Amino acid sequence: MKLSRSNNNGRTLGIIGGLGSLAGGDLFLKLIKSQPVLADQGRYHLLFEQHPFKGLAVKLSADANMTSRKLYVFQVCQAYAQSGANEVLVPCFASHTFLDELRAELDIPIVNMMTALKQHLEQTAAPGARVGVLASDYVRASGLFERYLGDAFDIVYPSETSQAALMEAVYGQAGLKAGHLDGVAVELLHQVGLNLQQQGVDVLLPGMTELSLVAQELCRRGLNCVDVNSVYADFATAGDSGISIAPFKLGIVGGVGPAATVDFMGKVVKNTPAGRDQDHIKIVVEQNPQIPDRTANLLRKEADPTVAMYSTCKRLEQEGADAIAIPCNTAHAFVERIQGHLGIPIINMLTETIEHIRQAYGSSRQVGLLATSGTIQSRVYHQAAEHVGIEFIVPDEPHQELVMNAIYGEHGVKAGFNSGQCREELLLAAAHLVEQGATVLILGCTELPLIIPQSDDFDVAGISVAFVDPTNVLAQRCVALAKQASAVSLA
Repeated sequence: MKLSRSNNNGRTLGIIGGLGSLAGGDLFLKLIKSQPVLADQGRYHLLFEQHPFKGLAVKLSADANMTSRKLYVFQVCQAYAQSGANEVLVPCFASHTFLDELRAELDIPIVNMMTALKQHLEQTAAPGARVGVLASDYVRASGLFERYLGDAFDIVYPSETSQAALMEAVYGQAGLKAGHLDGVAVELLHQVGLNLQQQGVDVLLPGMTELSLVAQELCRRGLNCVDVNSVYADFATAGDSGISIAPFKLGIVGGVGPAATVDFMGKVVKNTPAGRDQDHIKIVVEQNPQIPDRTANLLRKEADPTVAMYSTCKRLEQEGADAIAIPCNTAHAFVERIQGHLGIPIINMLTETIEHIRQAYGSSRQVGLLATSGTIQSRVYHQAAEHVGIEFIVPDEPHQELVMNAIYGEHGVKAGFNSGQCREELLLAAAHLVEQGATVLILGCTELPLIIPQSDDFDVAGISVAFVDPTNVLAQRCVALAKQASAVSLA
């Protein structure tokens, strides 16, 4: 799961300024003036980008189209993420109406302005207080304030006439967006505030960030008006305010081999309890069949796959993956080399498989290993098993040749076959291990489950044995991690 990347070395906050030029600048100034920033100026790094948004001058009517605004905010958030920011501030109430859509696709947290305002009101206003909301027609129609504040406060809006005056005060030729912070705009806002006071409102809560520019003047005129930009700035620098958990995303190193990758993805889907599409795990796959053959390197010192594997993993990390799955047993001989250079974990399929066997069958069962010669020679499975006291039986040389032929042969599984000669050869090797006393067999090459599926009761030469599919074990572990992340996000 991805949390805010805050650390003891500092926090970098990105401010999106193009949605309201003056409001964005005002928020930036108030961030600089906030007590946490002034008290520890070496810790806070503020990034402010003012890209002109083409819909900036368009009035936010009730039926306004948000598509351009959504894509603009998304693109700027992505840019901040790439520049190393920890969190993003979006001084725009209209953008907070689609905040959940953005969060679902971003790997950088957005500090929620509505959460900040709710916290402020809970600290300063009486329970059930009447709150007068000064928002655009669009935000008003969206029900944004009702969603966040409706359970604790009585939301009141200006009358129809006063609402029109509010929109004119902000969007008109003499309005705030045009840079007029006194005169007609303030007079109109004052009258709107008086209208709300007549409705018994206790506090005025702007739903347009430009109103922070004149909040002090409105207070001077006797209106209890919240400076939302100051509240937002204080909330963002308060410590854990920006923490946000994005949906779990699984990265898959694909192409090792290609069919096994597709098979593994199917197992992730199959093992996920879901009642709709949106309940499934987010997955990003780098299908890279050009990663050099792992077995060829281990056996014959051919091209080293380490750099290609690391490069693939780094791209998955940059795509926002929380963890990486590699549906290739032999590739795990290289995991230790690259794990220390990554910021996210590689879920070790081999150790997960060994733990599954220990829990399901105990440590005393004889376990046979059907795998590539490279996997066996590297002893990666053996090393994982030593920690729990499991010992392996491996095929002798002639039967190991049958396993390799079932995988790499002209009619092997990597050539697209999963029945006929390759199945017969694999069963012969399995029977050989059973004769040596094995009652649990690991399908230790990710293509082998395409020939023989996982089973707790498979007949081999008249003896019931268990076939364990490491890719299925890995898929189950990935699903479990996603569920854990989801539980944390809901807590």
